[in-house]
Amino acid sequence: MKVEIQNAAPLQGNSTLRKGMKHAGLALFVASIMLAGMDTPVQAQNSRSKATRQPVLGHRSAKILKVGALEFKDLNKNGKLDKYEDWRLPNDVRANDLVSKMSVEEKVGFMLISTTRLQGDWSFDENPRKDVIGSGFNEVDIVRKINMFTHKPLDYPMIYAAGTTKGVTQFHLRHFIIRANTTNKIIAEWSNNLQALCESNGLGIPAIVASNPRNHITKDASIGLSVGKTGFSTWPGELGLAAMRDVKLVSEFADIARQEWAAVGIRKGYMYMADLATEPRWQRIEGTFGEDADLASEMIKAVTLGFQGQKLGAGSVAVTTKHFPGGGPVVDGQDPHFDWGKNQHYPGGMLEFHLKPFKAAIDAGTSAIMPYYSIPLDTKYEKVAFAYNKGVLQDLLRDQLGFKGIINSDTGPIYMMPWGAEHLSLTERYKKTMEAGINLYSGSADPTKLLETVKSGMVDMKLVDNSVHRLLLEKFELGLFENPYVDVAYAEKIVGSKAFQDKADLAYRKSIVLLRNESSALPLKKKTKVYFESYFQKKGTPSPSNVYTSTNHNYDIEFVNTPEEADQIVLWITPGSKTLFDSDGSALHLSLSKNAVDVDYVNKLTAKKPTILVMNYTNPWVIDEIYDDKNKKNIKGVVATFGTSTDALLDVLTGKFNPSGKMPFTTPISEEAVLKQRSDVPGYLEGPDYPLFKFDEGLRF
Repeated sequence: MKVEIQNAAPLQGNSTLRKGMKHAGLALFVASIMLAGMDTPVQAQNSRSKATRQPVLGHRSAKILKVGALEFKDLNKNGKLDKYEDWRLPNDVRANDLVSKMSVEEKVGFMLISTTRLQGDWSFDENPRKDVIGSGFNEVDIVRKINMFTHKPLDYPMIYAAGTTKGVTQFHLRHFIIRANTTNKIIAEWSNNLQALCESNGLGIPAIVASNPRNHITKDASIGLSVGKTGFSTWPGELGLAAMRDVKLVSEFADIARQEWAAVGIRKGYMYMADLATEPRWQRIEGTFGEDADLASEMIKAVTLGFQGQKLGAGSVAVTTKHFPGGGPVVDGQDPHFDWGKNQHYPGGMLEFHLKPFKAAIDAGTSAIMPYYSIPLDTKYEKVAFAYNKGVLQDLLRDQLGFKGIINSDTGPIYMMPWGAEHLSLTERYKKTMEAGINLYSGSADPTKLLETVKSGMVDMKLVDNSVHRLLLEKFELGLFENPYVDVAYAEKIVGSKAFQDKADLAYRKSIVLLRNESSALPLKKKTKVYFESYFQKKGTPSPSNVYTSTNHNYDIEFVNTPEEADQIVLWITPGSKTLFDSDGSALHLSLSKNAVDVDYVNKLTAKKPTILVMNYTNPWVIDEIYDDKNKKNIKGVVATFGTSTDALLDVLTGKFNPSGKMPFTTPISEEAVLKQRSDVPGYLEGPDYPLFKFDEGLRF
């Protein structure tokens, strides 16, 4: 075998790479192959036929090895073609070879995924600076001495996020979570810079960058939950996608988002939530697909296949389905990020019901699954958090459900949320979680204690090698070893494009649910004088009310400044519920008066004129304070939204778009009904005295 070494060239000067990007860019090239139902180059090379189709090689510092007419990257810079560098070989063979070459330190660093920060990103600091975010690296470690969720002292200070260069070169990190919300160009440039750093170091193993959802309107856009509205195409929230009852459009959403994510170099998603919204007070319902296991299963299958394809390939974004075995049935709605919410129970005996969406994710080939922090009650399993729970992760997830992929811990089960294992030392916690089945640890950038656990002989080295092998397979399947780089100009062109947003705008409209329409009050009649007020109490704002008074609109109605001038009032309420990370352990409520709505003001307003009440649902709100026999006589229509635009809502209200959405959950008729419900049981099974608006309810004109 004749091997020639060719000097490396910068990305922009790589002729092989330019060929793949010549016209529409590499991402479009890959997307067109996937949409045509063909294998991507990486998928083709995985077949037993060992096809020799030359893939695009993106490189900065690695030299190129030539074998006949074929080219390969010399990632470890030893001047010869190693098995892991040979794209003709099966990925399993390549992964085995690379595992054999990695030091213990490299393997341990490879088992951590931590937050990484762009230059100028200080969002995790206690008193964050407001610098302009750039595409360089933030080299400052974030050392936590206090639990960022419970605000209690940690037993051992943890490096939550390491300086990027230090993380790559000293800690051997290759898995990163990006939290920053900045321009598509900056993310793409930063991603290329990160990959170049990784390529220049050690064995040249590329990085994989993960993110929480970036394509949705969300009320609680908190770090660790959702990035919220970004430069990507913006769609309804997950509840809104479920409300559409349009699997084809959900699949299109996921495929569009996949193209946007891959274009900027984000190749792993911490999403989507297969949890069911059966405990209506839980503060994470906004990120679910509702209360029904079958509907959630359809949604999970559609988004998983949309992001990944039938199998992972060069155009895919790997999905991490969460939070196994379903975080919905938490006690009293409290979340296990906090010690006061660490228990999860099944008073209705419906654990199997909550597993359905995870089975759908596994069937669709989800790359990873993330267990939650909770301690299970009322089950046969050990009363310890799911990351520590061998019965749940091995017996149930691996053996019974047949999951073969990566088990990725949620952020911080070792240092911050070790529920049921508080008495164990840090090394004992690592031992128990590794033996339970965790392959990738989220929440710490410092490998010191995990390395101590491994080097001490507390765990079988086979567990480490097995985890590293699984993690490497994901990278090989995504084609990152051949080309982890992106075309920045193409990312700017495709991400958030009009064509993509037009599809999202259709989803906005299809997600809206018409619940009541007394005397055919909707659609609004032509020339109607409308007082349109949106009501949402935001922190730091003096008033929750915003009156829509635009004269530049395409509706055959007149917007007026006061309710007294109006023929019809439209009142769009978004309850100001306490965000997840503002929790303090006090009781959670769904009534509007307990969620920043002045019900006296609302009732006085709706008494003035016939009213269309629009409720934005992030939880199944109880609205009996404004919609009961006494107060609802003037409310002629009720509409539900789940994160949508003003234009979309007005298109429905004026009849430009006939509503077609259906409720993704049941709303309780009263707070008393909430207290009587069983946390693991969907509202539609709670009996006739429970619902105001029923699951699957929705009218058309």
